[in-house]
Amino acid sequence: MKILGESIKKDFPIFNDSKLIYLDNASTTQKPKQVLDAILSMYNETNANVHRALYDIGSAATERFEDSRKKIAAFINASTEKEIIFTSGTTESVNLISHTLGNSLGPDDEVLVSEMEHHANLVPWQMACERTGSTLKFIPLTEEGELDLNEPEKYFTPSTKIISITHVSNVLGTVNPIKKIAKMAKDIGAIFIVDGAQGVPHQIVDVENLGCDFYAFSGHKMLGPTGIGVLWGKMDILQSMSPFMGGGEMINSVSMQTSTWNDVPYKFEAGTPNYVQAVGLGAAVDYLSSFGMEKVKDHENELTQYALDRITQLKGIKIFGSPMHRSSVISFNMEGIHAHDLAQFLNEDNIAIRVGHHCAQPLLTSLNQNSVARLSVYVYNDSSDIDKFCRSLSNIRKYF
Repeated sequence: MKILGESIKKDFPIFNDSKLIYLDNASTTQKPKQVLDAILSMYNETNANVHRALYDIGSAATERFEDSRKKIAAFINASTEKEIIFTSGTTESVNLISHTLGNSLGPDDEVLVSEMEHHANLVPWQMACERTGSTLKFIPLTEEGELDLNEPEKYFTPSTKIISITHVSNVLGTVNPIKKIAKMAKDIGAIFIVDGAQGVPHQIVDVENLGCDFYAFSGHKMLGPTGIGVLWGKMDILQSMSPFMGGGEMINSVSMQTSTWNDVPYKFEAGTPNYVQAVGLGAAVDYLSSFGMEKVKDHENELTQYALDRITQLKGIKIFGSPMHRSSVISFNMEGIHAHDLAQFLNEDNIAIRVGHHCAQPLLTSLNQNSVARLSVYVYNDSSDIDKFCRSLSNIRKYF
């Protein structure tokens, strides 16, 4: 289990001379020195606004910014880097679509999501449906925590105009059948959006192969900085869409009466972009690519299965969801111990996990839970982290 894990922890300054066991990677990930160096280099060497300055450091900043766009396009196999729109994260990416395509909905139209969605892929569609009078529908879940697609005709109808589904549940770890849903969406002529916040960091994502129309993800969940994310979209759809925000580089020409828009992707990047963070995300892509995402996935799968085997040996543990295809997330509760108390006791052993509703309140309601504990691993975790976590759980059980 040393494919990655302890062999790369030296790259992450937060672990230097630290006893930290960080198991909250579905929330955010730690940053390797390579990413931090890229960010610092931008500020120290080429700090200038992009796409504006003709002087040398401005040109260098623009080149590094656009080079990151190319890296990200290659990372997810976009047909062109022009399909990569920089946003502040998955939340803004989904809101961009809900305020552009979403505003074209009418009272006879339907938007389809699932019962496992993060609030960021639910609330924007609630707001869009409220604005337009359209109807929001939900795909329910099976007892195993998978999408119940046994009666698709109940959800995929001629009235369905937009489908927005998470690639991977941030609570259950369920990996959804995106290619299958993409075909179902195409068969009814619906636009298909994928929330890939928990997808891109953990597996190979090929947007051309998946068959979706949009794919959104966040940099900070894949070793990159906060404040930067991506919306990938098919070029023909992006060209037909109206801008989300106005101002700055999203314009072509402006008069006192009217304006015309810049080309894609700049039409959707109003104002000064998060160019330093974008370069940091490019460095994170380089770092992950140095291993290969197949290796990342194999490491996480092995470690997640090891964690499941260890945790299920403990008394009084209830694990939520048993999907056939699982990512690196395990949500659970310990009988007789509130999840918040559990997290505080784990913190005494320098172990960081997440507890709460995980921005997925409807899903927790369906599980009849107010709060659950969540373990989530990443490239720098290893079996010793899981062993220490399980020893701490055992000691907490004895204490109570």
